Amino acid sequence: MADSNDSIPLHTEKIYFGGKEHHVRTRCGSVSVIVYGDQHKPALITYPDLALNHVSCFQGLFFCPEAASLLLHNFCIYHISPPGHELGAAPICPSASARCVDDLADQILEVLNFFGLGAVMCMGVTAGAYILTLFAMKYKKRVIGLILISPLFRAPSWTEWFYNKVMSNLLYFYGMCGLLKELLLQRYFSKQEACGNTEVPESDIVQACRRET
Repeated sequence: MADSNDSIPLHTEKIYFGGKEHHVRTRCGSVSVIVYGDQHKPALITYPDLALNHVSCFQGLFFCPEAASLLLHNFCIYHISPPGHELGAAPICPSASARCVDDLADQILEVLNFFGLGAVMCMGVTAGAYILTLFAMKYKKRVIGLILISPLFRAPSWTEWFYNKVMSNLLYFYGMCGLLKELLLQRYFSKQEACGNTEVPESDIVQACRRET
């Protein structure tokens, strides 16, 4: 791993659920990376969905004892949070230029170089899955495999656009209301899985999500 005397300095280190936070300077700004586990093990890079960070997106998985023991036994986890998504992030200045997905993919390469990583496993959710896929296409030799959850591979249809517009307006005007929770559950699970019926009852994981929200 690069040290604080390198050209890309390490500004701060904090402990979050047993991991260390590193702020890595890249060409497109600073990136927060939370590292869990033994850095001598193979690396698993995670990238969250839009408007989420490593806690809100992945804590359900990594707080599951079976999954956590399996992943941490075999990998060192590097949680990358996009700029402005890290814990305690300051509001983004309105005048700041927006980053395109190519910039975010290039940031991942800079993070890998900072930690001295070669080829890595990648796991991303929705928008994060798209960015990791783009990274894998641009830098094939740096990726061993991809774990993609609800990936996006094409532009949304008009129906999907309207659906997302409704969700964003509900969140803006009413906050995390009951209808928005239902729409989010149907986004991450199928409508049949989220609603349940006499033939296919509501799953335990959906019930757990309802209790958490």
